Amino acid sequence: MEERNKDSTEVSMRMEQVLYEVKRVVVGQDHFLERVLVAILAGGHLLVEGVPGLAKTLTVKTLASTVRGSFHRIQFTPDLVPADLVGTRIYSQKTGDFSISLGPVFSNLLLADEINRAPAKVQSALLEVMQERQVTIAGITHKLPAPFLVMATQNPIETEGTYPLPEAQVDRFMMKVLVDYPTEEEEFVIVNRVTSDMPEVAAVTSTEQLVQLQKQCRACYVDPALVHYAVRLVAATRKPDQYRVPNIAKYLQAGASPRASIHLVEGARALALLRGRNHVRPEDVTDIVPDVLRHRLSLTYEAMADAVTPDQIIHRIMKHIPAPERMLETHVKLDANA
Repeated sequence: MEERNKDSTEVSMRMEQVLYEVKRVVVGQDHFLERVLVAILAGGHLLVEGVPGLAKTLTVKTLASTVRGSFHRIQFTPDLVPADLVGTRIYSQKTGDFSISLGPVFSNLLLADEINRAPAKVQSALLEVMQERQVTIAGITHKLPAPFLVMATQNPIETEGTYPLPEAQVDRFMMKVLVDYPTEEEEFVIVNRVTSDMPEVAAVTSTEQLVQLQKQCRACYVDPALVHYAVRLVAATRKPDQYRVPNIAKYLQAGASPRASIHLVEGARALALLRGRNHVRPEDVTDIVPDVLRHRLSLTYEAMADAVTPDQIIHRIMKHIPAPERMLETHVKLDANA
């Protein structure tokens, strides 16, 4: 038990150092930054929705510097082809042989900017990368470096010339985070910081250490009652009447998949470790529910007509399915020693 407590403290301190370095450059956006760290620890991908100019690219680039990782940014456009992402074979006239040129997806942190501007063929090419963490070119499989995180951005305002993301791809993202404008005080600091010399970011960890932190995250204890709570929340998005959640069945065309239940547990584990604990509490699960579920709910036209959002539906479900009471510390200790 003492060793597990030591591990959780080490993870928390290491990620605090990473967060400190990132916040030397990025101002505000605390919720967004926390979710980025959760995604890294849990090994999931992130879908970010926000208008341009909110430091999404800067955040990922700065984060890559703190972990000594590689960073690539892809600007998605309608004329993009799959080879622009994953790579292709190149013929050499001198040797008469083909060589493999690997694409920008071969990085630790990949920023897919305005992902909904690329056609379906390009988006489907990203599926194998996100799920299998590998790329197949000319029948040869190439493994991606570890850790690997895709952060995709969407512009909620400008929708002309965009392609809706297929449900199969949206489900691959662990969370969807909404990024809002900074406060007046934060924007004042941003202007001062950008118009002067930007501070240099120090590398406080490595990609190898980050992989070890991910393994420690999977060892974080989750009480079966919390796993059952996560499953009930997700199941209620499919059959709300069965779970006595009123007035939302007409707004739901399809609910969340079992992948949502998995991501709820994995995200809660990462959040608990960031908060310095080696076990998950109910508030770790409830805090992350909207981010994990909002992009997985398929709404009906009636919901759009009534201006009902996925977040409103999620809050109704959480109101009618209460979280279990806080797990006893003694119970956690006994289970850890077993």
